[in-house]
Amino acid sequence: MSEFYNVAVRTLCAFTAKQGDLDLRFTPSPSALQGMAGHADVTSRRGAHYQREVSLQGVYRHLLVRGRADGYDPQLNRLEEIKTHRGNIEKLPDNHRQLHWAQARVYAWLMCEQLGLPDMEVALVYFDIMSQQETLLTERRDAASLQRFFGALCQRFLHWADLETAHRCGRDAALSALAFPHPEFRCGQRVLAESVYKANTAARCLLAQAPTGSGKTVGTLFPVLKAMPGQQLDKVFFLTAKTPGRQLALDALQRLKDSSAQLPLRVLEMVAKDKACVHPDKACHGDSCPLAKGFYDRLPVARQAAVQAGPWNRQVMRELAIAHSVCPYYLSQEMLRWSDVAVADYNHFFDLNAILHGLTVSENWRVSVLVDEAHNLVARGRQMYTGELEQRHLKQVRQVAPLVLKKPLDRVWRAWTALLKDQIKEQGKDPAKFQATGQIATYTVCQQLPQKLLIALQKFTADATEFFTDGVLKVDGALQAFYFDVLYFLRLAELHGPHSLFDVSVPDWALQNAERLHPHRPADSVLCLRNVVPAPLLKNRWTAAHSVTLFSATLSPPQYLKDMLGLPDATAWVDVPSAFTSNQLQVHVA
Repeated sequence: MSEFYNVAVRTLCAFTAKQGDLDLRFTPSPSALQGMAGHADVTSRRGAHYQREVSLQGVYRHLLVRGRADGYDPQLNRLEEIKTHRGNIEKLPDNHRQLHWAQARVYAWLMCEQLGLPDMEVALVYFDIMSQQETLLTERRDAASLQRFFGALCQRFLHWADLETAHRCGRDAALSALAFPHPEFRCGQRVLAESVYKANTAARCLLAQAPTGSGKTVGTLFPVLKAMPGQQLDKVFFLTAKTPGRQLALDALQRLKDSSAQLPLRVLEMVAKDKACVHPDKACHGDSCPLAKGFYDRLPVARQAAVQAGPWNRQVMRELAIAHSVCPYYLSQEMLRWSDVAVADYNHFFDLNAILHGLTVSENWRVSVLVDEAHNLVARGRQMYTGELEQRHLKQVRQVAPLVLKKPLDRVWRAWTALLKDQIKEQGKDPAKFQATGQIATYTVCQQLPQKLLIALQKFTADATEFFTDGVLKVDGALQAFYFDVLYFLRLAELHGPHSLFDVSVPDWALQNAERLHPHRPADSVLCLRNVVPAPLLKNRWTAAHSVTLFSATLSPPQYLKDMLGLPDATAWVDVPSAFTSNQLQVHVA
């Protein structure tokens, strides 16, 4: 391994600079695409002399800190850290501000060191993607004070880095000597294990069809763990479609650990937020939940206790969190950074906002992904990349919405009703375009997205965002749920392409009584951006991983899976022989 411990500026600051409460009050963040566009907008306003995306690094003892500063203005001698946001900047949680200033000061010191400068102006640039307005916060710092700040953060992190280095060395040594946990392989299990190992050493994707009874869970985990030291893998993600699969993986990992007493493997079970929450009746901020109050102040001790505990399953993490008065869900998210294996549902890696994929990209992790029961991924992918809006929800929201949102919602209603009338007229011209899908709804696929409705929805989200961020003490649950549904719908509209359909379901009575469609008579229609081929939206997941193995008892034909899931052309295929013989099958006719 390298004599230096490499850490990103973002990771260093998140580990050392956050203080105070966990605060998840409504501060709607821009999407990744909106954030990148916001950065581009800000930097495009600077002069030709402005330096963008400046790569920087610095050394503190045996710690190598790397990062990419958003921008540097040599004429003003100003280092800029750009953050995009929506709504009132005053509502930004204090722990976020502390983190942002820490990042800016670290980059400022690295720039001073690189250019040999005596001082620098440090700037936080907050850019509101809705109003396109910049808020500029600056401070003048001399190089010596910036160096002291950098050194203090590094010193705080260094003890943890030394522990992590020792853990990584011990883990890799133990994995190199790891033996198969059973006296012998099952029929076909060795073929599976060898194929998975070769896929990891060659950094390829693999489709593995292995019949029930082949021992697929151990047969995939064992070779990936053996490949970890040689391939310098940071993490293994074992992804399941259902909860029982998650438990099978945890049991298999425990058997592997038990077979090698010196195997220091950190295994984290990831669960949904609502399953982990101790106080479901409270909001996620310090004024409501006692486990959010002072979360970042107590996190270091809880984190240290976690690395000394047993496997990080749901029950252990809950007990640790309660013992140290921190939120178990967000403690688990913190420990994900320091785990070796994460066992989770598909959505944690494949969803549009998936944390496993997001951290893999931002932290530059080298990961191997195992996808259990992979035949489910086509349907789950379609589900994850599909969004619906129901007109009955819109009607409900219009009845309870505050006055400031009445007009935007009325505009949405009118655009929605106009869309329905257009579809009914179209149906009258060509009834064959509508196919009955049941007794109550008639279904049609539209050739184009409803641009007028999308504009009305965007206007609603802009006004709702401003309303929510103005410090409203209590928000109607239906209104907030509809708002999030609309945000997701709009995001899918941005990604819309040949892989998806836009369809409308309308009740039969509405088709027969088009004149009755007016603002006070709901049609109870459903608008859907329906994904059919998840391949284009999954491709960046495969490229983010060092290797991916998708395995199941039924993965035929392989070319269909490759096409539907967007797997690389070089994806390998193995059909594992069955562990059973023909004389073990009996057919009885009753």
